[in-house]
Amino acid sequence: MSLEKYSDELKATATAMVASGKGLLACDESTGTVGTRLESIGLENNEDNRREWRQLLFTTPNIGDHISGAILYEETLYQDSTEGEPFVDVLNKAGIIPGIKVDAGLKPLCGGGDEETWCSGLDGLYDKCVLHYARGARFAKWRTALRIDTAKGFPTDYAIDEAAHGLSRYARICQEAGLVPIVEPEILIDGDHDIYTTAKVQERVITTVYKKLQECGVMLEGTLLKPSMTVCGVDCKDRPSVEEIGALTVQTLSRSIPSAMPGVTFLSGGISEEDSSIYLNEINKVDRAGTGTFALTFSFSRALQSSCLKTWDGEKENVKAAQDQLFARAKANSEASKGEYTPGSQPSMQESLYVKNYVY
Repeated sequence: MSLEKYSDELKATATAMVASGKGLLACDESTGTVGTRLESIGLENNEDNRREWRQLLFTTPNIGDHISGAILYEETLYQDSTEGEPFVDVLNKAGIIPGIKVDAGLKPLCGGGDEETWCSGLDGLYDKCVLHYARGARFAKWRTALRIDTAKGFPTDYAIDEAAHGLSRYARICQEAGLVPIVEPEILIDGDHDIYTTAKVQERVITTVYKKLQECGVMLEGTLLKPSMTVCGVDCKDRPSVEEIGALTVQTLSRSIPSAMPGVTFLSGGISEEDSSIYLNEINKVDRAGTGTFALTFSFSRALQSSCLKTWDGEKENVKAAQDQLFARAKANSEASKGEYTPGSQPSMQESLYVKNYVY
């Protein structure tokens, strides 16, 4: 099937998503995952409470100043607000492009073990994407995850090839249905590996992904990349400096990404709210002369929502304070995407957001 029908729209959407000073709000957590977060503040995991939480996020005053797009879970894409207005309309009015998570989750790659995984969801994906486009979604996201364990030889070549294959097929299918694919090959921070090991693995993974994307005929100008920042494992004793994280992240990406790809929207992957902003800021301060023209911005979930959720605490009287907290973190990351963030200038809850073997 040809991509010509949507080619101009795909390029325009991808470019708008990485407009200067803007990034993505990832709120595509599964029913189980968002339920765990709601239960942490004493709320039952039911549709009304999930609706109320997402509505708080989407109706934050002026949030569209710093957020270009929102990644939704399928329930949310087809859900209405408490006033009966489709959430896609709420987002569009705020100047935010609606998107949708389309993968069906990680599964064990070989046998019954869970150490290496593959991402499921290709069966029937085109038909689903057509429906999502009709509902108002204009981009999609597919997350696969790779684990580093040097003692076991992870990630294996087989796991990397499988991850790249799945991402390339997903991306082509999405574009044929009019959706900009966000390509997400996450390198998990689980482990004790150092930052140089991460950089080596990440360069290998991203290079393989783009080889497969091109083989599959994906139009790179109508895609975005959602990688991890280049950091060490959470249990590594040799902690890199902020400057090392910035320099190695830019080096890794500049070696791996074709210049036709318009933008990188980093995941936070369990890094704290404040550190996510600081690292993004440092990445954008690195001299990138000759390294390509792709934007470097954010697509955060926990690093945008965590302090907002705790401030809300499920109480109606806390909605404004919670929205103010979300806006503050969005503003911090907007500034960081331009290399203009002053650490500590916006309120945050500086705590680790790491969850072992994290799933959506």
